[in-house]
Amino acid sequence: MGKSKQLLPLGDRPVIARCLESIRGAGIDDVVVVIAPNGGEVIKAIEAFPVTVVRNETPNTDMSQSVRVGFRKVSPAACGVFVCLADQPLVKAETLMTMRLCFKEKPGMIILPVYNGKKGHPSLLPRKLLAEIETLPTLRDLIEKHSGEVFCLEVVDEGVVLDMDTQEDYKRMLKRFSAVALARVSDS
Repeated sequence: MGKSKQLLPLGDRPVIARCLESIRGAGIDDVVVVIAPNGGEVIKAIEAFPVTVVRNETPNTDMSQSVRVGFRKVSPAACGVFVCLADQPLVKAETLMTMRLCFKEKPGMIILPVYNGKKGHPSLLPRKLLAEIETLPTLRDLIEKHSGEVFCLEVVDEGVVLDMDTQEDYKRMLKRFSAVALARVSDS
């Protein structure tokens, strides 16, 4: 998009802050944020959050390299790892909590959220399976390799399929965010 998606405003906060609010709101304490080599502004935007920040020092790489870098910093005690995308700021904390409960009921399974029949993100993977990202080209390859261990969890959260790859996507995200914010005010 020509600029850092993580820093685009969504309401009164940047996109990355919205993502972290949902993650922390779901009770996830061990959070690793992977930034680009020039991610100083992102660090400033998230300084209020208790997260571990690591740099993906390999510029212009795909998401898999960021997953590898982040995975190396996840606590060894973690049995499952969410892979959350910073361009999906509308994923609800409730969805993450539901995915965690599903993971507890189905240990060893990869949990993928599905909204209206469409697979989305974040994904929740067993630590032992995610470790294979070190030898596989992409996260998609890892999930395909373990297709028999995937559980698709139907959710009522459109945020799992909404991302921002273009200016048009961002404009749609702003409209969707405004609609959600208005609905919350109406419910109060």
